[in-house]
Amino acid sequence: MDAHRTLFVTGASGFIGGGLLARLATRNDMRLMAAVREVGVALPKGVAPVLLPVVEPFAGKLPLDAVRVVVHCAARVHVMHDQAGDPLAAFRRVNVEGTLALARQAAAAGVKRFVFISSIKVNGEASEPGRPFTPEDVPAPVDAYGQSKWEAEQGLLALAAQTGMEVVIIRPVLVYGPGVKANFRSMMGWLNKGLPLPLGAIGNRRSLVALDNLLDLIVTCIEHPAAINQVLLVSDDEDLSTTELLRRMGKALGKPARLVPVPAALLRIGAALLGRRAVAQRLCDSLQVDIRKTRALLQWTPPLGVEAALGKTADSFLESLKP
Repeated sequence: MDAHRTLFVTGASGFIGGGLLARLATRNDMRLMAAVREVGVALPKGVAPVLLPVVEPFAGKLPLDAVRVVVHCAARVHVMHDQAGDPLAAFRRVNVEGTLALARQAAAAGVKRFVFISSIKVNGEASEPGRPFTPEDVPAPVDAYGQSKWEAEQGLLALAAQTGMEVVIIRPVLVYGPGVKANFRSMMGWLNKGLPLPLGAIGNRRSLVALDNLLDLIVTCIEHPAAINQVLLVSDDEDLSTTELLRRMGKALGKPARLVPVPAALLRIGAALLGRRAVAQRLCDSLQVDIRKTRALLQWTPPLGVEAALGKTADSFLESLKP
């Protein structure tokens, strides 16, 4: 095997990084290396682990000399109730300083391409009705996580200009799929229990991306010549309202959603009184992305439709409940 077909992936234990390794491990045309933070992390067969220190994991010398492409999925992720004394500093330490330390090592080692998994939060928290986010929009991150991802993007593009290393930036929307956790899994839990939800009259539009579709785009970006130094948005290319998502997810689970048609304005008022304004915003606001650039530039189409993706996600969730 050509040594220059080596791929180095970070975030191996995460939802995206783990999924990417599982997909690539089925191929026989490249060598895979995965950054891990502890001994014994389960990796697909044939993936070589690279143990990183717990503190400043990318500060030490990394074995990147034979690596052709780095896919950086690891990050300090957005959290609902951040306990850090200075959240922005904590996000910057990992998502900016760590990312750029890795990228500088990659450039010095002769890595050809660096694929960075950023976030749609760089664009903002909500899109205006009828005006989906585009890669050309002026970034407007609201929280520390989004700000740190934006700063990392700027640093990477500057490094690309200085060194010639190719950079590809992907900004996913909410990612779902088999094994999804956090709010999406909670939503499936509510639906599976048949709980009545006051979300039957939400007319927003939300872009989502199935893990399979995101992974397909990442694999495309590993080598596609048109992806060089581009910022790309990704979604399933079918936007849903919160109400429609709940109905279709309930159908996939075999538990029709019990939705009470409470007006969005009343939900916002109630959430504000309970100190949950941000929750109401996520449920009621629109967040759409325009992926026409991604489709046209890369001749790429999301391979999995929403119906099939929700079905796979539901099947995995139901299987996880079995004793």
